Amino acid sequence: MSARRSPSLLDSFNFAFEGIIHVLRTQRNMRIHFAVAVGVIVLALVVNVTKLELIALLISITFVLIAEMLNSAIEGAIDIATTSFDPMAKLAKDIAAGAVLLASVNAVAVGYLVFAGKVADRSSKLLDRLRQAPAELTLVVLVLVVICVIALKAYTGRGTPLRGGIPSGHAAVAFACWIAATYLAGASHRFLVSSLALIMAFLVAQTRVESGVHSALEVASGGLLGALAALVVFQVFS
Repeated sequence: MSARRSPSLLDSFNFAFEGIIHVLRTQRNMRIHFAVAVGVIVLALVVNVTKLELIALLISITFVLIAEMLNSAIEGAIDIATTSFDPMAKLAKDIAAGAVLLASVNAVAVGYLVFAGKVADRSSKLLDRLRQAPAELTLVVLVLVVICVIALKAYTGRGTPLRGGIPSGHAAVAFACWIAATYLAGASHRFLVSSLALIMAFLVAQTRVESGVHSALEVASGGLLGALAALVVFQVFS
């Protein structure tokens, strides 16, 4: 019986790419990290970051992706090695997940330091062209969004005003609040306030999907409805 042939250099590259593709296909978090990485790189090119800033972004992105792949590999190995609940196996998975969390927090911090000034300057110049919007418009926006959500749910005949159906009312209100916060925040803090409000809106949308109340499409349509309705109101009446 002949000895097994060691893999060639080309085989090694193929195996590595197969591992990356497998993680992308099977791990939702990896797909999210990958999509965010692409968006960050595109934004870096748009705002024309410096070479050192780009290096910091690439290192942070790679760090997150590697941590997520190692986490997936550790989870897979543990699942094969254990057939019943083992506290040590759970602890190993938790530690691997913690490594991904630390890498993600670091990447967010680096991204904020790189983009905060550049994006804030551009967004402030754009929004400062509009007249100051009165705070009362925020209430008008929320009422309008709720009315639109109820009307669409009545039209489609699916869900109730507070649960299920298309569009998601929670997502609509959350993204409307994001637009309102962006318009009402002062120029010096607009980027930070808008970023925090957008993160909160995404978290609200995610909870609706995770809880099984809404599908991704229903949440996306609700978020789009809320953001567009708020944008139109502030553009027309501000």
